[in-house]
Amino acid sequence: MLLNPSRQAVRVRYAGLRKSYGAVEVLRGVELDVAPGTTTCIVGPSGSGKSTLLRCANLMERPDGGSVHIGDLEITAPGVDIDAVRARVGMVFQHFHLFSHLDVLGNVSLALRKVLALPREQAEARALEQLRAVGLQGLERRRPADLSGGQQQRVAIARSLAMQPQVMLFDEATSALDPELVKGVLALMREFAHGGMTMLVVTHEMRFAREVANQVVFVDRGQVLENAPADAFFDAPSHPRLREFLDQIL
Repeated sequence: MLLNPSRQAVRVRYAGLRKSYGAVEVLRGVELDVAPGTTTCIVGPSGSGKSTLLRCANLMERPDGGSVHIGDLEITAPGVDIDAVRARVGMVFQHFHLFSHLDVLGNVSLALRKVLALPREQAEARALEQLRAVGLQGLERRRPADLSGGQQQRVAIARSLAMQPQVMLFDEATSALDPELVKGVLALMREFAHGGMTMLVVTHEMRFAREVANQVVFVDRGQVLENAPADAFFDAPSHPRLREFLDQIL
């Protein structure tokens, strides 16, 4: 599979990250370091700040304090080009966010033409390559409405990979899928992890986190309460709130 043909995996670092919505402080001084080429799974209860934390890594959410670094670039510094950041950082959402009026090829090639300014022929060639990589060859002229949920999520993944990102973010990428479709998307994500891509994954799939993650992070009320290798995280949790959380969901 073609993953990152021209960009090397990089470190992601959050330092003292804060974010509020009105009077509600959603992130409270988060510190997190993700080594190059590793997978970090972020888990926690609903409303804990997990998705906000992820979205700060591509400036879909602007933090109120602290900083985010992607490799050697502080993306939260004044004057940083948002399009350049999003070319470095791919994101896959819970709800696909495909353009219904475009076919599959158009969805994957659009950002290549508009953001990277590739000629149409070159953009579509790269898009076709990524569609083959995620097992969607032959479907490039279908519209999203003609695809299953799992196929739509694969289109979304191909769209992100086609930009050749240094980092991939997955925000509950399987939670909108029927159970029988989850397995295929998780298999793709496992392949990315084994291929050495830097990944941050917000997930409720605990088996996936145990099998794939280099570190698992527990977020509650906007703070990182535990950060540990997967085996230690699940088998010997140290924070009482994490023990309570795991008792409820496992």
